[in-house]
Amino acid sequence: MGRFHLLSVWALSLCFCLSSYTATAQLRQNYYANTCPNVETIVRNVVRTKFQQTFVTVPATIRLFFHDCFVQGCDASVVIASTGTNKAEKDHPDNLSLAGDGFDTVIKAKAAVDSVPACKNKVSCADILAMATRDVIALSGGPSYAVELGRLDGLSSTAASVNGKLPQPTFNLNQLNSMFAANGLSQTDMIALSAAHTVGFSHCGKFANRIYNFSVQSSVDPTLDKTYAGQLQSMCPRSVDPRIAINMDPNTPNTFDNMYFKNLQQGKGLFTSDQVLFTDRRSKPTVNTWANNSPAFQKAFISAITKMGRVGVKTGRNGNIRRDCGVLN
Repeated sequence: MGRFHLLSVWALSLCFCLSSYTATAQLRQNYYANTCPNVETIVRNVVRTKFQQTFVTVPATIRLFFHDCFVQGCDASVVIASTGTNKAEKDHPDNLSLAGDGFDTVIKAKAAVDSVPACKNKVSCADILAMATRDVIALSGGPSYAVELGRLDGLSSTAASVNGKLPQPTFNLNQLNSMFAANGLSQTDMIALSAAHTVGFSHCGKFANRIYNFSVQSSVDPTLDKTYAGQLQSMCPRSVDPRIAINMDPNTPNTFDNMYFKNLQQGKGLFTSDQVLFTDRRSKPTVNTWANNSPAFQKAFISAITKMGRVGVKTGRNGNIRRDCGVLN
C-alpha cells in the first residue's frame, strides 16, 4: 500500500512537471512568423502612438502585465470587463488603480492586428499585452528584448481570484519573497521587477501610513529621507483626496532607468515594500550593485520579466484566442 502511494505521488509529480514544462516550452520568439509575420511591428506602432499621446501608457501597461500574470497567469484575464452576473478581476480593489491607458493600449493593438486579414483572430490578447509591455519599456528608455510568444487567453476572470495574489505596499522582504516564489521568481527577480516603480505614479492613500502617525516613537517612517518625507507631506496633506497621484520616482519619473535603486540608497523609496529592499541586509547588496551598474540591472530585468511572462501560461483546451480582449468568447 505504501509503495503504491509513493508511485502515485511520483506519477502525479511527473504529470505536474510535464504539464508545467509544456506550458512554458510552447512559448518562443517569432511564434507568429507564419501566421502573422508583422505582428510585432503592428503592435509597436500602436504603442508608439499611445506613448506619444500620454506617458501614462508606460506605467499603465507594465502594471497591467504584472497584475495579470500574478493572478491567474499571463492570460489577459485582467482585461475582461465585468458583467451583470460576474465581477471581473479588473474590479477587485487591488486593481481599481490600474490606469485605463493600459487597457486601451491592448484593445487598440488587438484591433490593429485583427484589421490585417491574415492575422484576424490569430493573435491572443495575452501575447499583445506581453509585446506592448516590452515596447513601452523600450520607448521610455529601458532595455528592449526579444519577447516570447504563444500564450492563449484565459477562459475566466473573477474578482475573487485576485484575493491575496498581489503584493501590498506594506510588505516586508519575507512577504515579497514568498509571493514571488509562488510564481517561480527569485529574490533577484523580485528586486529587478520592483524597479518598474522607476516610472509611473501612486496615490497618497497608498503611503500615507509612512508620513503620518507611523508609530508611537515617530510620526514619520524613520527609513524615509526627512526632506523627501516633508515633500510628500506637502503634496499629500492629511485632509487631501487619497487618490491624488505622486510620482514613484522623484528624480526621473519619465525614464525607465536604475534611478530606482539610487533613490532607495537615499531613503526615497515611496512604499515600505520599496525601501525594505535597501534596509534589509539580504537584499541591500543587490540594490547597491544595480545602483552603480545599469547594464547589470537591465540584464537582470530582462531575465526577470521573461520569466514572469511564463507564469501560468494557458495552452490547449485551457485557453483560446479572444475576438474581443474585454469579453470572453
